[in-house]
Amino acid sequence: MKKSVNILLSGGGTGGHIYPAIAIANEIKERYPDANFLFVGASDRMEMEKVPQAGYEIKGLWISGIQRSLSLKNLMFPFKLVSSIMKAKGIIRKFKPDVVIGTGGFASGPTLQVASGKGIPTLIQEQNSFPGITNKLLSKKVDKICVAYDNLDRFFPKNKIIKTGNPVRNDLLNVSEYRNKALERFNLDKEKKTLLILGGSLGARNVNKLIAENIGWLVERDIQVIWQTGKLYYEQYKKYDELDGVQVHAFLNEMNLVYAASDFIISRAGASSISELCLVGKPTIFIPSPNVAEDHQTKNAQAIVDHNGAIMIKESELDSFQLVFQSLISDNSYQKVLAENIKKLALPNATKDIVNEIELLLN
Repeated sequence: MKKSVNILLSGGGTGGHIYPAIAIANEIKERYPDANFLFVGASDRMEMEKVPQAGYEIKGLWISGIQRSLSLKNLMFPFKLVSSIMKAKGIIRKFKPDVVIGTGGFASGPTLQVASGKGIPTLIQEQNSFPGITNKLLSKKVDKICVAYDNLDRFFPKNKIIKTGNPVRNDLLNVSEYRNKALERFNLDKEKKTLLILGGSLGARNVNKLIAENIGWLVERDIQVIWQTGKLYYEQYKKYDELDGVQVHAFLNEMNLVYAASDFIISRAGASSISELCLVGKPTIFIPSPNVAEDHQTKNAQAIVDHNGAIMIKESELDSFQLVFQSLISDNSYQKVLAENIKKLALPNATKDIVNEIELLLN
């Protein structure tokens, strides 16, 4: 790769699309400090805040997805699509990218469509075991597709697929090293087990409701709780922070310490979360969100469960929580099996491998 290159990245809507794009940009920047970067996102989504916080410039498109239910918003979709394609053409004409990278989300569709039509090298990074419609459509046009799961040739051209895994932060590679520091940071009793609850940056309503209903039961069993409610639900549940051994947070930033402190984890099953949890290697219960395209979180979790690497409880089965969790905490050998098996599925070099593929495209 020449030293001064223009790198255009597009992806957003959720942290699962944004943070992989930032991780890829960071790795390219480390290798090529003179590279120029520009992100393209949806103008009203969280990438417009998170990308500048990471130190990169971003342009917004007037774009959104098609609603699965009948909605007046769907009537606006054709106008938004045409507007976004026109703006993407202007951005690409002005920035002159040497490569365009898509990590999923609404804005990546028009951006990658325009780039591939102009013959610019293109790559998409698919985080999930079941792709969204944007990447399915783009797969016919882009040059390479980096994936995190097997058997995606059901959806993508086989000759374009490279299994790399999903980008994750380097400080998660050896979280056990932070154990003592983490116990001190969160003021935890090292003689007790700690449960970590993650529902995503915004929060998960039914996961929060489940924990609230069972918090007394958990405390009775000497389980310490680190509970990330998400910013939408923090005010509703912050009162539980007064309970002995319970910590309620709107958002958790020091994830290496959070993971190091935990003995059990309850999490949604977004692709980025799963990739992190495979590296971390702790006994995990996935509660997939049913409110996502193609129910892909259930499929993500099932891919881990099939390797006996985690437990899955669907939202329709939350009545079984106490039975499932009790059987987990009372069986040390089962905990060890789950931890070992999920760790076998980790792909720690994903970011480097993806950037290697980008370099091959440019060369």
